[in-house]
Amino acid sequence: MEQWLEIRKSGRFDEIGKKFDVDEVVARVIRNRDVIEEKDIQNYLYGTLDSMGKPDLLKDAAKAADILQQKIKEQKKIRIIGDYDIDGIMSTYILLSAIRHLGGVADTELPDRIKDGYGVNEQLIEQAISDGVDTIITCDNGIAAKKELESAKEKGLTVIVTDHHEIPFEETNGSKKYRIPQVDAVVDPKQKDCTYPYKEICGAVVAWKVIQLLYRKMNEKTDAVEAFMEYAAFATVGDVMDLRDENRTLVKEGLKHLNQTTNLGLKALIRENQLEDTTIKAYHIGFILAPCLNASGKLDTAKRALALLRAKTERE
Repeated sequence: MEQWLEIRKSGRFDEIGKKFDVDEVVARVIRNRDVIEEKDIQNYLYGTLDSMGKPDLLKDAAKAADILQQKIKEQKKIRIIGDYDIDGIMSTYILLSAIRHLGGVADTELPDRIKDGYGVNEQLIEQAISDGVDTIITCDNGIAAKKELESAKEKGLTVIVTDHHEIPFEETNGSKKYRIPQVDAVVDPKQKDCTYPYKEICGAVVAWKVIQLLYRKMNEKTDAVEAFMEYAAFATVGDVMDLRDENRTLVKEGLKHLNQTTNLGLKALIRENQLEDTTIKAYHIGFILAPCLNASGKLDTAKRALALLRAKTERE
């Protein structure tokens, strides 16, 4: 039998409730989640997209956008290497859709869970070279592939990493030496010298932030924030990120977009799960929709899930 314990952290819940126009019980729940400072409570309850971290605060994000801008102009072949889970699928979709929208030449590779394993390997790099690829950009992976990506760089490829995982390190006598791939750009908020204020964003959000900068640099009229918000929010819930700080705001705003989605694949997935007449909430992403997309990478290939998102017709 499980034993349930009620958390009772101290606080002036009546005052918090009045100040922020919420019930005292809500105030207590927020305090129990260690949201204490008034600015944090304000953001937790009423955060807006303007309160989220600026993309240029991500280390190397501007550099990555500069490289992509140049490669798009030169019509160089770009290969996006994602992951086979929901975050990798959404990251890949965001990058592919954006780069192609801007006129870039881009394709994708999603590793096979059994054949390739997680992340970039030598076989994927050799295949990219054989296919005439000029630039590799990883998403939701790459930070742990130092050897492989540095090998790709030595063989003449331009390499950009976008990831959100912890930085691998070696520890000697209590001193940590971080093993960051020495490539053209590494965008990962977990880097020690990255000034991005909130570190717990998923890979799709990292990719989304880079695309925001790229759209700005290329004077694209389409709003990258609006265009890809629902996919970043979907990945945030599906990858089980903590719904605090900007993640909470992103999901709140992203759900509004998801409930009015024009993506034929997502609409079909919602319909197939008998959710057409339901207001989609985080629960539906976490326990119904995202597991369907994750299943493609477990049972067959994540390329099926990506194809679903990219479908252009109802028949498809």
